[in-house]
Amino acid sequence: MIVPTATLEVRTAELAGRYHSGRAAAVTEAVVENSTAENTVAESTEPVIAPAPAEAAITSEAELRALLGEPMERAVTKERVRLKPIDRRWLAASPLCFLATSDELGNCDVSPKGDPAGFVKVLDDTRLAVPERPGNRRADGYHNILRNPHVGMIFVVPGRAETLRINGRARLVRDAAYFDDMVVKGHRPIMALEVEIEQIFFHCPKAFLRSSLWKPPTWDPDQLPPHAAIVKSVQWTRESLEELTEYYGASYEKSIYVTKK
Repeated sequence: MIVPTATLEVRTAELAGRYHSGRAAAVTEAVVENSTAENTVAESTEPVIAPAPAEAAITSEAELRALLGEPMERAVTKERVRLKPIDRRWLAASPLCFLATSDELGNCDVSPKGDPAGFVKVLDDTRLAVPERPGNRRADGYHNILRNPHVGMIFVVPGRAETLRINGRARLVRDAAYFDDMVVKGHRPIMALEVEIEQIFFHCPKAFLRSSLWKPPTWDPDQLPPHAAIVKSVQWTRESLEELTEYYGASYEKSIYVTKK
């Protein structure tokens, strides 16, 4: 079965309306008007797997603890509220973090933030700042922060299986003196996310070990289509596949620090 992308995108526009009702309406109108045979998305033909029955649901902390058991003492006592020297070294070596946010209704978002290693600026033992670079301007996580300042962050160092977790309260700032220290390829940050640390600890390496994430023999990126083909397969776009392929081609990486109109 082929489902017109216009139908699918109406719901997306409705969700986007949580932040940009006017823009969402314009997108919906454009999608409906411009939907063509080229811009259709095939409905999945994969078999449907039934979810777990209601009686299998875990609905209380007591049930959860009965299943998992109690955490070991070392896992409980590792929480801290201030950066130690090793935390600063980890942040200096990390080129990537994942930022988790939620609005006041519980709508969640996780967004990757990346730059050359050490891109996060440590302001003092309880505060750090994350630069914002040009992106797609959805700003889902930032909209959430304006409604609910609580954030969770995971900092990754390539080749290392453990991660550094930081939870705290965030605010958005348009400028600060330290922006001059966050210039990359001649570009200052658009803005920054300042985080006041409320909890910090190192997360054990089991997930990365189980996934063999850093072992090159397990990598097979070509099993999936190029990004342009993925975009065209899941959403309506004004651009043709050829135009998207050119957009995400060799010049794309050269423009990642340039704000596009």
